Amino acid sequence: MTSPGRTERLVLPGVLSAEQSAETVAGILAVQRADGAIPWFRGHHLDPWDHIEAAMALDAAGEHERAEAAYRWLADHQNPDGSWYAAYPDGPDGVDADAPTDLSRETNFCAYIAVGAWHHYLSTGDDAFLEYLWPTVHGAIEFVLALQQPGGQIGWKRSEPEPAESATAESGTGESRTADAATAVGPAETDALLTGSSSIHQALRCALAVADQCDEPQPDWELAVGLLGHAVREHPERFLDKGRFSMDWYYPVLGGAVTGPAAKARIEDGWDRFVVPGLGVRCVADRPWVTGGESAEFALALWAMGESEQAVQVLKWIQHLRAEGGMYWTGYVFEDDAVWPRELTSWTAGSLLLAVAALGGDEATTAVFGGEWLPSGLEPDCCRGASG
Repeated sequence: MTSPGRTERLVLPGVLSAEQSAETVAGILAVQRADGAIPWFRGHHLDPWDHIEAAMALDAAGEHERAEAAYRWLADHQNPDGSWYAAYPDGPDGVDADAPTDLSRETNFCAYIAVGAWHHYLSTGDDAFLEYLWPTVHGAIEFVLALQQPGGQIGWKRSEPEPAESATAESGTGESRTADAATAVGPAETDALLTGSSSIHQALRCALAVADQCDEPQPDWELAVGLLGHAVREHPERFLDKGRFSMDWYYPVLGGAVTGPAAKARIEDGWDRFVVPGLGVRCVADRPWVTGGESAEFALALWAMGESEQAVQVLKWIQHLRAEGGMYWTGYVFEDDAVWPRELTSWTAGSLLLAVAALGGDEATTAVFGGEWLPSGLEPDCCRGASG
């Protein structure tokens, strides 16, 4: 088990003791495969975004070698166009890791490598590893920005390639099917998701920080993040209506696009729809279901806007999701008094650890989610008057 001494900044009275924190970190490490991959839980799939969130939690806990292994896994599995698939299976270590179960390529999944890379660098000061990751980050961001629309919003994915492009005959090998899919390009879905674009806003700012540190200036990225931030703040009509989901409520704040009084007003406006006092945050406004991941991320958003006391309260509420062994259930249906689904997910544990790390003052985590020192990009001239 991870030593409690390595998780001293992952202690929060009423939420986690040093021993409990160490137990949760050990739980994530037990899920991680020897090749660095971090599935949701063993036997389930992994997706790139949640894999990175868990890796960031490992860095916050001082498990830098295992976090590095997670980023090397991503570098090794990146497609030629800079993307990753939406889902990869889990099996015995290394088995079927190159045979994805979902060949679509989601832009927010791909962009998040920049957040992880910058967090890892700030956690370790490892210039050589950041240089190693730079081509991976660059390729991912270029893939993402190829789907940016004229209004600034980011198309949410490239769909699976057509069968004739993505697969060989049924008698072909899995390796050849994967190789064909990696070079085929599926159609772009130009509709944008507010949650995804808000996450990409944070990722682009971290990507600019990585580029600056690597002495690889990217002026086009500066314009892209400025235009995206303006769209998130001022143009909800440019995004699909997913207002039922709590992530659409708090992610513009968590992603750093909405700050100050506007952030406070946004959170206050949705509080009664999504917050269930004593239990946590609903995943969907019209369902009696609170989820640990959304609750922990919401606590991070509260911390980012200066509401630390409320953030701690939310984290205290969701301790009813903590299971024996230190991991956390994904969610709880309170009308039925039932844990659902019965899954102990690495990303739920990871999101809670990152929220605790921010509240505990971990420098890398506060820098990435506080955003004060991240590059802000360049807002286009046409938008400056409108954003106020």
